[in-house]
Amino acid sequence: MEERKFDPYQLIGFILIALIMTWMLMNQPPVEEATAENTTTVEAKTTPAPVQLTDSIVQLQNQATYGSFADLVQPRAEKRVVFENQSLSFEFTNKGGQMTKAHLKGYTNYLGEPLNLIDNNQRINFRFTTLDGRTLNTEDLYFSINETQEQGKKVLWLKAALNSSQYIAYRYALDENDFMLDFSIQTQGLQTVINQNIAQEFNWELQAFRNSRSIEYENRYTELTYGYEEEKVNELSISGEDDELINELQWIGYKQHFFNSILIPSNPLNEVALTSKSLVDDESLDQNYTKQYTTAFALKNQGELNHTFQWYFGPSEYKTLAKYDLGIEKSINFGWGIFGWINKSVFIPLFGFLSSFLPFGIAIIIMTIIVRLAMSPVTYRSYVSQIKMKVLKPEVDEITKKYKDDAVKRQQETMALYNKAGANPMSGCLPALLQLPVFYALFSFFPVAFALRQKSFLWADDLSSYDSVYELPFNIPFYGDHISLFPILASVAIFFYTMMTMGQQQAPQQPGMPNMKFIMYLMPLMMLFFFNNYASGLSLYYFVSNLLTIILMLVIKNFVISEDKIFAQIEENKKKPKKAGGFTARLQKAMEEAEKQQRANQKRKR
Repeated sequence: MEERKFDPYQLIGFILIALIMTWMLMNQPPVEEATAENTTTVEAKTTPAPVQLTDSIVQLQNQATYGSFADLVQPRAEKRVVFENQSLSFEFTNKGGQMTKAHLKGYTNYLGEPLNLIDNNQRINFRFTTLDGRTLNTEDLYFSINETQEQGKKVLWLKAALNSSQYIAYRYALDENDFMLDFSIQTQGLQTVINQNIAQEFNWELQAFRNSRSIEYENRYTELTYGYEEEKVNELSISGEDDELINELQWIGYKQHFFNSILIPSNPLNEVALTSKSLVDDESLDQNYTKQYTTAFALKNQGELNHTFQWYFGPSEYKTLAKYDLGIEKSINFGWGIFGWINKSVFIPLFGFLSSFLPFGIAIIIMTIIVRLAMSPVTYRSYVSQIKMKVLKPEVDEITKKYKDDAVKRQQETMALYNKAGANPMSGCLPALLQLPVFYALFSFFPVAFALRQKSFLWADDLSSYDSVYELPFNIPFYGDHISLFPILASVAIFFYTMMTMGQQQAPQQPGMPNMKFIMYLMPLMMLFFFNNYASGLSLYYFVSNLLTIILMLVIKNFVISEDKIFAQIEENKKKPKKAGGFTARLQKAMEEAEKQQRANQKRKR
């Protein structure tokens, strides 16, 4: 049987309870008096005691938990202050020293409401450890707020002060017309309070607001990006949940498609924990957030803390970000490698020039015309190759029929025919491959082109979003609840272009090869579904581009190229066949080796 030990605190408790009960009985009014008085009188006499007792308990708990910082967690009236310039308006609260609002002046969301990057959706916290082993958070403390002027800048001080000479402070400074906010975390006189041997931690969390009509499309370009080491840039996954631990971090960007919150430390940070989580489940108009971002990193002590940062709140616009010369313009994903280089070197300057004096929709059309004309020599070579293949088709059909049971010999004879005629089946593919970097660069350019945001053209009221011409009363999976017209026009143009190119090639269906007719119908259909929620500026580009390609092909066919002349040239080439070289020679050699191997296998079987 367990022995129960004497607990002196229990005895003290019983004695106190007995004294309180005795006091209450001695001071209880007569029954008649209590009855005559209503219950409010009784409550007035008995209620204050437990309230005072509760407050005392809370104070003792705070003292035990927060030590010398206990007074800074006592509830008090919340105070908010506005801190602004010509571009930004911030709101700060004394509770936790939090930034509760960051409003971008002159911008609105898809509903026409003022655009806020922050509206009680952000949390910052400085976690520190005291010498007596307490781990405290600044988000639990109350700060004083004071605004001053320092060297021509507006400065806002938020201090959690033990006294006039001991405090933790957030300092913010703002120029008159800028998107950049100076930010620092400082301590004063706390060497004897904060443990200098333990690295303190700073946390920054944000839920990114939805600012566009299509939340699913916006979410594809809403991502956590970061710069690290020597000008390297990376990002966390746009879908699901992703996290990374980064060293030599230069900056962190919480991108919200066309807007960004970027924190830039004055010195690179190590062991920075980054997390991104997608909050988008469907296209519901009730969803307000796209991503949840978190960042945590250590602030090492060197006596007093004084860690300085710059904090950008503004548009994800290449020129605006590049002017700071901090590398933060790389947070805009214009494509990797050569694709990004083409955008930054060619399309950003070209479109910036055209849109400076033309409506944005017309600027897209003119830029598309310039691109198509620049690519016209490639289009010409591709079309000539198609005509040559069309002229040679009867002879290719004869070879196919003659060697229908011998695939190696059939291919070998076909290649010999192409060599004699001076035709190269690859010459039709190579021009298309040369155009791919340009097309993919533009595919990356339009969805992140800030200049297109809320710019209208024809029926599209926003070239950075879809151009709905009819709202459906239901939602079609992978398509949406609306019909966009530019993707339909682009799909029709792609269909006719594909019909023209397929008609010129007239290649026979090869065993084991995909059905080209099926692909001809599938590609426009995929375009229709894929781009229904995409930026209408991109769909406009594809429509104009394919329409111009069709016109160029018709001009080349009817006014530039003569099939009779090509046929005569082929007959002349057959009389003086060129020696195969390069890829063709290697291919022929490989087929000859394959034929030899095939014959050797047949002999073994006999």
